[in-house]
Amino acid sequence: MKKKWLLPIFASFALFTGMGINDAKAATITDLSNTAKSYIGIPYKYGGTDIKTGVDCSAYTQLVFAKLGISLERTSKAQYQQGSSISKDHLQTGDLVFFNTSGDGVSHVGIYIGDSNFISATTSSGVKIDKINDPYYWGSRYIGAKRIASFSENEIGEVKNAEIDFSLYASRGEVALRLAEILHLDTSDTNSSFPDIKPSSKYAGAAGALKKIGVFTGDENGKFNPSSTITRGQLSKVLVEAFKLKQQGNAQEFADVLSTHWASNYVAVLSSNKITVGKGDGTFGVNDNVTLVQLDTFIQRLTK
Repeated sequence: MKKKWLLPIFASFALFTGMGINDAKAATITDLSNTAKSYIGIPYKYGGTDIKTGVDCSAYTQLVFAKLGISLERTSKAQYQQGSSISKDHLQTGDLVFFNTSGDGVSHVGIYIGDSNFISATTSSGVKIDKINDPYYWGSRYIGAKRIASFSENEIGEVKNAEIDFSLYASRGEVALRLAEILHLDTSDTNSSFPDIKPSSKYAGAAGALKKIGVFTGDENGKFNPSSTITRGQLSKVLVEAFKLKQQGNAQEFADVLSTHWASNYVAVLSSNKITVGKGDGTFGVNDNVTLVQLDTFIQRLTK
């Protein structure tokens, strides 16, 4: 039986649509922000709904809310008909914000994430964070906001355990499979030295091959933990060593990666090679679990 890896989530995730605000707390503010930011860097494509090839603004908001169990209509105009109107000075994280970028009414939608910031899929830079009052563009094009759901400040109330959603997050085993394939490693030897990987495991050959070249070394007990998540800090080390990257000039500084942090040098190398631009809010998210979207984005930039 496959081992289940558990993490707490808010118990009242519910699927809903409609004109009003659902009274149930759909998720926490952290859930919303982390999910929205996990797609930063995904390219824009008009009419696109596939994160691998690109999404438009309303497909992006629909995707983020769907991950939290909330149904949105497909277009920005249709989304503007959902929820309840909210004045600009009462915006809360998770509110949808709308803009007139075409001169013909609602044509762009994003997600408010606090501190006058919103995140959206832009035609110029893909998914990114902008200032809602930006005097050069967004400020003059703002139309209004709608509240589709109320997001809780803290994870309070009834909490239950649920499996980590590996349709969203990357496992260590998945990272190993992807890297072994891209690096064209010989995975024929399935007699892995990791005690928690049997020769019959689909990860055996990849994990063993990556260990041979020093990319994965195991935890303090020598285990590989193929069904565990991997943090962005851990992945930075793995990618730097797998692709033998060296620092190329100056690196961006991130508020959550101090010079004393164990991953500082690895993050700096990724940044200097333009493999990462962080989460768009001045942080790298060093302790965040890596999503499949982020893994795809890193690999695409590494293999251009």
